[in-house]
Amino acid sequence: MLENLGQALKKATDKIANAIFLDKNLVDSLVRDLQRALIEADVDIQLVKELSNKIKKAAINERIKNIDKKEHLTKLLHDELVKILGKGKKLELLPSSKQNRIMFLGLYGAGKTTTVVKIGNYYAKRGKKVALIGLDVHRPAAKEQLKQMAEKIKLDYFIDMEEDNAIKTWKNFEKKGKLKNYDLILIDTAGRHTLDKSLIKEIKEIKKETKSTETILVMPADIGQAAKAQASQFKEALDISGIIITRMDSSAKGGGALTACAEASSDSETPGIYFITTGEKISDIEKFNPEQFLSRLLGMGDLQTLMEKIKSVTDQDKQKKLQSKIEQGKITLNDVIEQVKSMNSLGGFDKIKNMVPGFNSAKIPENALENQSSKIAKWEHIIKSMTPQERENPEIFDDKKTGISRINRVAKGSGVNNSDIRSLLKQYKMLKEMVKDSSNFDSEKPMSQKQMQKLMKKFGKKKMMRF
Repeated sequence: MLENLGQALKKATDKIANAIFLDKNLVDSLVRDLQRALIEADVDIQLVKELSNKIKKAAINERIKNIDKKEHLTKLLHDELVKILGKGKKLELLPSSKQNRIMFLGLYGAGKTTTVVKIGNYYAKRGKKVALIGLDVHRPAAKEQLKQMAEKIKLDYFIDMEEDNAIKTWKNFEKKGKLKNYDLILIDTAGRHTLDKSLIKEIKEIKKETKSTETILVMPADIGQAAKAQASQFKEALDISGIIITRMDSSAKGGGALTACAEASSDSETPGIYFITTGEKISDIEKFNPEQFLSRLLGMGDLQTLMEKIKSVTDQDKQKKLQSKIEQGKITLNDVIEQVKSMNSLGGFDKIKNMVPGFNSAKIPENALENQSSKIAKWEHIIKSMTPQERENPEIFDDKKTGISRINRVAKGSGVNNSDIRSLLKQYKMLKEMVKDSSNFDSEKPMSQKQMQKLMKKFGKKKMMRF
């Protein structure tokens, strides 16, 4: 995601930090590198120019008492980049006593239907009762696509394959009382090639009939700076309340889309970006927070988003069961299997390594987490060859008198090497260490620097190499 921009920004901050003197030549070089990277990421020329001028002014002319110039320049760069990325807003559900209805709209090819399902999964994993409503009655494959995706992840959906009128479809579902028991109703609507009169008329009618509490515009990152005009047009015509940008993983124009929406948001009442999507997997969606996003680009990690992503791939009931075991201080080898499967669902180590401080530049074996898939089947076979006592209390394998004979017996019974069993036991010990301190980390609150350092020390590069 914007990898070249991230590398250029990291290079710029390193250049400032390592400089003995901030002379004109160094500043000019720094600004040229930033300009090139920002323009390649499709950031508006005027924004790039303004940032360049502020950096030059701060480096050459400004003097701030008791603050080192290098520190001042680094902070200025950080603050200005956060500013052009926009102030993050939060799409939060209303209290459970009131049902929230979110309507999604956008032009053809934006990824609207897929985004509806991703948002549904995101909140279902957080304990909300979600229903998806298919009101795209124009695109032939839209209803079937929504149906198949919802069934795959076991989300409730309401789709009428025969009805070709969106308003009648909604009225039928509401009349039958099918929608009243849900916390969150997500409504998929039709798109068009352009924001024409027929689309505006249809969306207004649907919005009035469904009494939507949020109206979200879905836009692909590859439209770049054109996002500003599109967001403004939709806001003026349909009063959208938020934006989701899709395909941030595959577009070089992602920087243009992000900064264009931020600029539109500051210039008018156009809303900001709530979420971005970063891949094809259902879990590849995250809340957009400029500070955390920039932290990731600078190689400083983003553990808050990583924790959120882990929630998106973990079943709510299994989370509760694991939490109960954690509180009792008991986890089993089966828990190891479940956690590794969840990590694989995140999309591989390339998807998460830039969220862990210090790991973005670490030399980790390619496809590290994917290689775990081949281990999982072997580990499950190993566990079946163990006694119930061994599965529930793996520490028994550490016994000096009986441990080795137990490993030999299980290896023979499952047809694997002793090293495969030891690998499983290492993963168990790592997970046990992690959950022991889990009460210190609250995903709803920002993680302190001390907590980050503790986490990095405990699960540093040596342990990650086990993968």
